[in-house]
Amino acid sequence: MAFLSDITGGGAFPMLEKTLAFTESRNRMLAENVANVTTPGYRTKQLSIESFQSALKEASERRTPEDKAFRLASTDEFKVDESGFLRTRPGREPAENLLFQDGTNARIERQMAMLAENAMMNQVAAEILKGYYGGISKAIRGRVV
Repeated sequence: MAFLSDITGGGAFPMLEKTLAFTESRNRMLAENVANVTTPGYRTKQLSIESFQSALKEASERRTPEDKAFRLASTDEFKVDESGFLRTRPGREPAENLLFQDGTNARIERQMAMLAENAMMNQVAAEILKGYYGGISKAIRGRVV
């Protein structure tokens, strides 16, 4: 069991796993923003990609050959719980000097663009992770094809 946890706990596995969890949470948040685009007074929520990627980079740089543990630092928007799951808490998106007459700051075009960006980030992480697991599966079966 230690061998498998060494394989899946090292390299890019933890970063890809956390990226998939982040994009899943962000997708739910963006869908909520889109669903409430016409709700009077609704303020859009946000999960910062830049903040998450910065935390991933810092966690990766802190790893050493002696201590391979991947420790993602907590922020106001996300944290890793005691079970290792990524928990998110979206913040309110600033109004960007634009509030509509109904008190909202949601623009459907921007939310849809962010959904597309999030979907691409999720797809890339999933494809890379699929490749890693495919390689492990081939090694276990003892086949190249």
